[in-house]
Amino acid sequence: MADALLGPAEIRELAARLGVAPTKKLGQNFVHDPNTVRRIVAAAGLTGDDVVLEVGPGLGSLTLGLLGVAAHVHAVELDPTLAAALPATVAERADAAKLTVHHADALRIKGSVLTPAPTMLVANLPYNVAVPVVLHLLAELPTLRGGLVMVQKEVADRLVAGPGSKVYGVPSVKLAWYAAARAAGRVPPAVFWPVPNVDSGLVAFACREAPAEVDRRVVFQVVDAAFAQRRKTLRAALAGWAGGADLAEKVLVAAGVSPQARGESLTVEQFAAIAAAAIAAGYGGKLSASGRRHEEVDS
Repeated sequence: MADALLGPAEIRELAARLGVAPTKKLGQNFVHDPNTVRRIVAAAGLTGDDVVLEVGPGLGSLTLGLLGVAAHVHAVELDPTLAAALPATVAERADAAKLTVHHADALRIKGSVLTPAPTMLVANLPYNVAVPVVLHLLAELPTLRGGLVMVQKEVADRLVAGPGSKVYGVPSVKLAWYAAARAAGRVPPAVFWPVPNVDSGLVAFACREAPAEVDRRVVFQVVDAAFAQRRKTLRAALAGWAGGADLAEKVLVAAGVSPQARGESLTVEQFAAIAAAAIAAGYGGKLSASGRRHEEVDS
């Protein structure tokens, strides 16, 4: 695999040939360090049977590393120039038959177009869409057994945070609905082109069954409401969602949660219990009627 990977010179040459300049709009920071690619692939814990979904393959650095291990790689790329060029780049260095390139927006892609079905998500994700992309794909792809994503360190910290942490919030709880997550290491800026002004972090996650048999949309509404006003008690924070502070208190008490607690102290199971209590009290239809895609909320 070592000879197949792209180094700094190859990345610059390929970009120049394609007339590609990394853009902030698409959050493009290309990995040009083969050792970092090897580290990501190793940390992902892939097997020879895995079908990997990679979001934002760019010039193909990580793609080539993944193809050296996985049975198949789906590469979802929004940039039309990069999407068109990737098959030729791979054909020069790896088995192109194991690659399917999708020129698409990862926030809108459907599982039905990904055949064979992905079992792992491994990607270098830009800050502005990292959380929405991960949550959308987890909702869309029940075949995933886990994944490893590289995001800005601040985002990584939020994704793996537990109750009581200062950075525990909406992304932490929503990811916990789908999977158990852990920090898998720090990545320095120097391995990217262009060099970002922040460190990146690796987040590994293992998918699991939902913590409760309750409508996820309602659970995520509770989460959004609880963290919209972090310093307020749940009785106050959920008042608008429940239809009044007194109604919120009744739901909280029925769920076994103190009305004086704050959202940052609750586990995903407790948020699910609140949603279940609300549905049991007859609020379910009203509370889940919103068409908003809560799994894509980032804050």
